[in-house]
Amino acid sequence: MKLFITGIGTDVGKTIASAIVTEALEADYWKPIQAGDLEHSDTHKVKTYCSNQKSQFHPNAYALNTPASPHWAAAMDGITLDLNQIIEPITSNHLVIEGAGGVLVPLNDVDCIIDLIKKDYKVIIVSRHYLGSINHTLLTIEALKNRKIKVAGIIFSGDENKATEEIILNKTNVKCIGRIDNEPYFDANVIAYYADKFKENLINL
Repeated sequence: MKLFITGIGTDVGKTIASAIVTEALEADYWKPIQAGDLEHSDTHKVKTYCSNQKSQFHPNAYALNTPASPHWAAAMDGITLDLNQIIEPITSNHLVIEGAGGVLVPLNDVDCIIDLIKKDYKVIIVSRHYLGSINHTLLTIEALKNRKIKVAGIIFSGDENKATEEIILNKTNVKCIGRIDNEPYFDANVIAYYADKFKENLINL
């Protein structure tokens, strides 16, 4: 199973969600494009959060120096991102693929994050509660549907908001995998706790 983790925007909890999914399935992890924070990248974080012995952590196709939209970070590095150079790692294990920002974040003048999603990927959306998050979540799902990409599930992030969660699920008929609370901190033990909670829903995707 190949699971593509995307969000409704930046800083919504994709990396924490990716770590939980990786740990739950003892999957391999791959972030195709890392922009900025190369010494403490999302791959480093997920590797630290995961405690199983099976997961492998594959190198980025592009590691960019500037913490910015990938198209601009690439321009700052004097390169252009090329989809043909973003080659999925070979593995016999489950694979978790973490996007960057939302689905319409640009990679270059033509392509966006959504163009990284292949037909055999199952998409999980991470939605964090804030004013406007319903709109952003529904727009994300609509964009994916317009590309004939099915959303396999949604993970809610942050304090529970039943009204928000119910309207999103009712309008989209997307399966809820679970919700990640506003924890005081995240470490391997907290990730393992959520991995155990989410595992059955993930296996059944």
